[in-house]
Amino acid sequence: MMQKHDNNTVLEILREHLGEGLLAHEETYGMLTVEIRPSQVLHVFQYLFGHPVLQVQFLTDITGIHYPNNKGRELGVVYHLHSLQNNIRLRFKAFMPIEKPHIPSLTPLYAGANWMERETFDFFGILFDGHPNLIRILNVPEMDYFPMRKEYPLEDGTRTDKEDKYFGR
Repeated sequence: MMQKHDNNTVLEILREHLGEGLLAHEETYGMLTVEIRPSQVLHVFQYLFGHPVLQVQFLTDITGIHYPNNKGRELGVVYHLHSLQNNIRLRFKAFMPIEKPHIPSLTPLYAGANWMERETFDFFGILFDGHPNLIRILNVPEMDYFPMRKEYPLEDGTRTDKEDKYFGR
């Protein structure tokens, strides 16, 4: 029989399992967001996957984030998970220094993580340790930078096609 689990119940189950490993949490627009250490990712998701009640077995999305002014936590990975059985949606975040962008791969647990991790590597340069084929998926292999990092100006200052005179101003 399916049970209704609110975010507080799920948070208590996570607190009980993680203890001090639960670094932070918030509830944004009704979705529980939990921050954990990169080294805990695979362990926590295996726990949630096999949990007899929660059954969080669907990986919805993986993406990267870059906060260049957040010293020692410049890069992060955001995971969205879903329990289809209990209709529980969770967001996890794990941050790391840009000098050491390593996090365990989820491919042993979720086959669908393969391409999502490759895309996150391709655009943010985050290395998923244990990934079976961590190569670029959308950009050319010769590319020597990661285009979604906030390291480049948004526009080319030498462009003339964006001058006001071309827009009737």
